[in-house]
Amino acid sequence: MTTQTDRQRPYVAGVDSSTQSCKVVILDPATGQIVRQGRGPHPDGTAIDPEYWWQGFLEAAEDAGGLDDVAALSVGGQQHGMVCLNADGKVIRPALLWNDTRSGQAAADLVDELGEASWANATGSVPVASLTVTKLRWLADHEPDNAERIAAICLPHDWLTWRISGSTDLHDLITDRSDASGTGYMARQEPAYRYDILARALHLSVDAAQQIILPRILGPWDVAGHGDPSRGWGEIVLGPGCGDNAGSALGVDLAPGQALISIGTSGVAAAVSKTSVADPSGLVTGFSDATGHWLPLACTLNASRIIDAIGSIIGADYAEVNELALSVPDAGGLTLTPYFEGERTPNLPDATASVTGMTLANSDRAHMARAAVEGLLDLMRGALDAVRNLGVPVDKVLLVGGGAQSKAVQVLAAERLDAEVEIPETGEYVAIGAAKQAARVVGV
Repeated sequence: MTTQTDRQRPYVAGVDSSTQSCKVVILDPATGQIVRQGRGPHPDGTAIDPEYWWQGFLEAAEDAGGLDDVAALSVGGQQHGMVCLNADGKVIRPALLWNDTRSGQAAADLVDELGEASWANATGSVPVASLTVTKLRWLADHEPDNAERIAAICLPHDWLTWRISGSTDLHDLITDRSDASGTGYMARQEPAYRYDILARALHLSVDAAQQIILPRILGPWDVAGHGDPSRGWGEIVLGPGCGDNAGSALGVDLAPGQALISIGTSGVAAAVSKTSVADPSGLVTGFSDATGHWLPLACTLNASRIIDAIGSIIGADYAEVNELALSVPDAGGLTLTPYFEGERTPNLPDATASVTGMTLANSDRAHMARAAVEGLLDLMRGALDAVRNLGVPVDKVLLVGGGAQSKAVQVLAAERLDAEVEIPETGEYVAIGAAKQAARVVGV
């Protein structure tokens, strides 16, 4: 096993294969500084040929100046995507991504069959349309011929790591516990697959399900293999990789007692926990992190677009909304319920947004702007409290994402979230987390 980087290969690489693009960050593990980085695009859509991820990676690696001086590489990737391979290692159908909701009824069926408490206790999560297990049920119900051809099932980051290795052997597929915990068929308290649940999803016997190859679940710092020697990558050690949320947490060095709140198009509140959790309500999913702990997580459908929506209503751009929000001491009794696109936490898919408490004294642009920022932070507080209510301590919050750059959000966050708040510098934290993993895998 390689124990440290050498003079010829002093750097490590982290990959973020996300829904929209692939980012490659080249990091100097001795200093923690980014040496260079690159990006390659992914096409729009919720069902994608994984070949686009491969082409995006190649473009991003080239844009980052190549991998000739890289000693180790790990891939962080979008979670939950269903990649089904046949016996020849070929993709059977376009991968269904996390944001493909066609498996909503399949999720409801699976919950009805076992019950919320059984699912939460078994896997840490109650099935929703994003989880891989629901997509497999959809496939079995709607494309049975494709389901019958399955020889292996993997996730986006598993497949990309496999391609980077150059292997064509399905038994070389690997994953890590953070990404496997988002499938809906990994056991809650240990990194082991629940073949009984996989069998249920695909309408198979347990014996038949056990014939399907699933990626080996590696430990956080295990060596996954080496890069493809035919591309000159044979000296590159591959790490096990991670899911994107776990990668972000590793990228900001999130520790037990701390939570990461990401404010983007949607919102995420995730905390590192020393113990696994089970939430029968389904608000919190009991994922694992990339270090050996757990990462209970709650998502919101609405986040930074709350400010965008109110800004559009009052005729103010993002910067002006912030100025207006901070020009008054509070919202003056005005309350925004920001369910513009329904909501996931709380689970109100058909809800709509509303403004209450309006008077002649507060019906102006400044109070509306203030209500928007407070409504956003209160929504994230609800997601954070859903995690806290499971006994996960949170004393400090790290605030990231585009919405975290809002001055008003920064000023009001500590009070509204009831926690010490730190705002790290803007960065590609999934890729940075993957690079940190790669560094540790080779002993740096």
